[in-house]
Amino acid sequence: MTTLDATPAELTTEIELRPGYEGANIGPWIGFKHVNYLVEEAVLNHFRVTGSDVRSLYVDSGLCWEIVDIDTRIIHVFNLDETVRLRVRPVASPSGGEHTFEVLILGGRLGEDVRLARSRVSVSLRLDSRWASARAAVSPALETAVVSRIRRQAPAAGFGAMPSGDIPTDVSLLTEGRNAFQWTLRVPYFYCHFTERLQMSGYLRIMEEVVDRFLADRGVSIRSLLDGKQLIPAVPRSRISMLDEVYMEEDLHIVFVVDDVFKNLTFTARMECYVVRDGALVNVAVGAITHGYAMLEDRGRWGLSKLDERLCRALSAT
Repeated sequence: MTTLDATPAELTTEIELRPGYEGANIGPWIGFKHVNYLVEEAVLNHFRVTGSDVRSLYVDSGLCWEIVDIDTRIIHVFNLDETVRLRVRPVASPSGGEHTFEVLILGGRLGEDVRLARSRVSVSLRLDSRWASARAAVSPALETAVVSRIRRQAPAAGFGAMPSGDIPTDVSLLTEGRNAFQWTLRVPYFYCHFTERLQMSGYLRIMEEVVDRFLADRGVSIRSLLDGKQLIPAVPRSRISMLDEVYMEEDLHIVFVVDDVFKNLTFTARMECYVVRDGALVNVAVGAITHGYAMLEDRGRWGLSKLDERLCRALSAT
């Protein structure tokens, strides 16, 4: 493999990838989680080709590569077995202790390059705390992304922001007075990395599952809408921000809150994640997702659909 004489914060890189087969859950189209997986792989490759592959960062320098924030807008549908190009460009980071990248995804449509999606991703290099062995030095540019622990502020405004106010004092109060659904997950090891911590791809799986559980709880499960009306879920935007660390086999309390229904076309919801430590609730992550529906026309075609009365009632229930 050819590496470039530069740091990840200095160059723009590009890679061709195909989405994973696993991501085609409905027909031949790829869901939002696997679009984010493509973004992750492109940023991993960006570090790799600039001489900072994640294995060497961990084994030699004791640094754990962590996506701590990912905000992705999907503009056009992604298709099974389609090759796309991902362009990764460093941008100014809003916070210390992380490097931020803009990722543009391009695909061929009728002989032209079309923007399929764009994403903004922040990466921290978390010092390994399991092994006390000496670590090799990294460049001063990389050192600016090194943190001893992941502790971040929630977005203050815009998509994915947390509302102001105190965190409830008890798990049983997390949904009180809100249009919300709650679920508790014992964090499995296969959602974790570097031997101990929940990683961003695990949060993406959790976001996908809490939506599924919420819809089923409101009587509008994915299968019921497929069988009854040929409706499939569509996600034009998602964001997840880590605020603190979550460890393997901890109980993670996930709250899904419907914030807005826009013109009976889409709804936006917030995902809040908590753990209990020393008897107190700790907000460890926040996310947001915009969700709509498309109607299947046949095996290869679909069209956007409005939220019908049944869906609107389910989304507004308290």
